[in-house]
Amino acid sequence: MISSNSRLLIIDTSTNYLSLGLHQNGHTHSIYEAVGAKQSELILPRIQQLLDTANLKLAQLNAIVYAQGPGAFTGLRIGLGVATGLALPNNLPLIGIPCLDAVAALAPDQPCVLAATDARMNELFFAWYDTRNHKRLSDYQVDSADNIRLPAGQHTASGVGNAYALDITLSVSGQNLMPGAQQYAQLALSGRYIPTDAAHASLLYVRNKIALTATEQAARRAANQTA
Repeated sequence: MISSNSRLLIIDTSTNYLSLGLHQNGHTHSIYEAVGAKQSELILPRIQQLLDTANLKLAQLNAIVYAQGPGAFTGLRIGLGVATGLALPNNLPLIGIPCLDAVAALAPDQPCVLAATDARMNELFFAWYDTRNHKRLSDYQVDSADNIRLPAGQHTASGVGNAYALDITLSVSGQNLMPGAQQYAQLALSGRYIPTDAAHASLLYVRNKIALTATEQAARRAANQTA
C-alpha cells in the first residue's frame, strides 16, 4: 500500500536529462542533470548516491516510480530496464506515471491545460487536461503544432512543457517548464496510479515511427530551404 509515508525511488529518463529522486518523510531529494547519451552510464551510480545520502537500501523502499512515456525511445527503455532490474530482486512494486501527466501537474487547478513536449521530427507529444479536477481531456497524441486544437467546448487554455522552448507557434500560450522528481512523487502518492509488479510494467508509446527515413529527411530539408 502506497501512503504519504512511503519511501519512493523516482526514475525519469524520458528526455536528455537524467532526473532521479528519493522521496521519504514527505520530502523529495532529487538529481537533475543534462547527460545526453550517458544515461545508461550514470543512472546506477546516481541512484546509489541518493540511497547513500539517505542511508537507505533498496529493500527499504516501498516502490519505484518510473516515467512511462511518451518521450525519448531509448531513454524510456533505459529507465524501465533499470527500474525492473532493481525491483525484481527486492520484490518492489513499480508505479508508471505518464510523462504528460507529470508535465500537466506543473499547471495545477486550471480547467484546461495543454501539456506539450518535444517529440522531434517537427512534432510534439501532447494531451489536454483539467488539472482542477484531475482529469485528462484527450488521448495522448503526437502531431505537428499546426494540428493542435482546443478540445470541444473549451475556449481558453494555458500550456506547459518544453514545446514552449521551440521555435514554433502553438494555439495557446504557455511556459517552458518540465517536471522533476517531486512531481512524479506527488502523482505516485495520489493513489490515481496502480502499482504493478516488474513483470507487468510497461511503457506508453504514441508513435510507431521513431525516425525519418533518409528520403524523408532529404525531402524535409528541401522543403525547409524553399519555404
